[in-house]
Amino acid sequence: MKYSKEEVMQYVEEEDVKFIRLAFCDVFGKQKNISIMPKELPRAFEYGIAFDASAITGFGDETHSDLLLHPDSETLALLPWRPEHGKVVRMFTRITYPDGRPFECDTRSLLKKAVEDAKKAGYSFSFGAEQEFYLFTLDENGKPTKNPYDDAGYMDLAPDDRGENIRREICLTLEQMGIRPESSHHEEGPGQNEVDFRYSDALSAADNVMTFQTVVKTSARRNGLFADFGPKPLEGKPGNGFHINMSVKSGNSAEDLCRMIAGVLEKVCEMTAFLNPTEDSYQRFGNCKAPAYVSWSSENRSQLVRIPAAIDEYRRAELRSPDPTANPYLAFTLMIYAGLYGIENKLELPIVADINLFKADEETLRKFKRLPRTFEEACKLALGSEFIRQHIPAAVLDIYCGK
Repeated sequence: MKYSKEEVMQYVEEEDVKFIRLAFCDVFGKQKNISIMPKELPRAFEYGIAFDASAITGFGDETHSDLLLHPDSETLALLPWRPEHGKVVRMFTRITYPDGRPFECDTRSLLKKAVEDAKKAGYSFSFGAEQEFYLFTLDENGKPTKNPYDDAGYMDLAPDDRGENIRREICLTLEQMGIRPESSHHEEGPGQNEVDFRYSDALSAADNVMTFQTVVKTSARRNGLFADFGPKPLEGKPGNGFHINMSVKSGNSAEDLCRMIAGVLEKVCEMTAFLNPTEDSYQRFGNCKAPAYVSWSSENRSQLVRIPAAIDEYRRAELRSPDPTANPYLAFTLMIYAGLYGIENKLELPIVADINLFKADEETLRKFKRLPRTFEEACKLALGSEFIRQHIPAAVLDIYCGK
């Protein structure tokens, strides 16, 4: 349910809400928040709530440290794990300077602009997220270890799979927060899990990813465990992927889907610094179903982009290279613009790669463009990309890749 400002204030008063969390993230997608009391809510809606941004990565220094958070009433959600009496709710926010100018490093606002640009061009994009994570035990001091919670494998059952009750708790909590889970299961790695939720519009999908990570980490900690979303938590074991499902609606969706995919394939190497923003991200490529080459196919999980078996409204493309350290607002922003680039330029898909690239010989692999091998290489491509500079503010690009 999407609330108006008036409905939010009525809800807070009637439901014994004592704390309102105003949520945002830094340029890397690390979640932040500030809590306000109910009496401050009218001021938050009218003027925004000031905060010291100098300590937030990329948000400025001590000379220009004041920024304002403006809550988005439509994103109101109760935090079910907080006390029943004296409830806590959360809203996502947009960020501005004190004079009202949009803050250029507010990545959520960048995605809103991308959605608006697509709408003006006559297109709407939907996204679905699949994020993997590991569950590790804690030591006697409550610090995370690298000891997996179980030794189960892909889609195993209890008692081998010890994570099913935690996944159940995650799914029920997501439902309480208005997010619809579709499936959950044990992944290939020891202690590795996955929960998928239903596709939605781009902004809601990115908000849901942020909420999902909070719910997973909270549920894990409540059960005496640590949830690790890192791209390669265990050497020699499967990495964590952030598989992004993307579809487009327009007057000619079937043709535009192919052109959208072609645009993403053409721009993906330039986007990789934002889809895979850590050094460890590149340890994941090329093994355990993580792609290393720019290719596509139907259903084939050795490819960068696959088109899953589906019909009508469920027909989509799945990008398999990103990992959960990516900022979803930036990832979806770039995928929208790459999709629009492909559609507007009527790009044709390259030849389908109906082969297993993990088992292909060197001669075969030489026919395919390779994803960047290191974060340094990815940054070099981003810095030299007109496409990236057109859609990513210089301040954000500098924070990721330097000048």
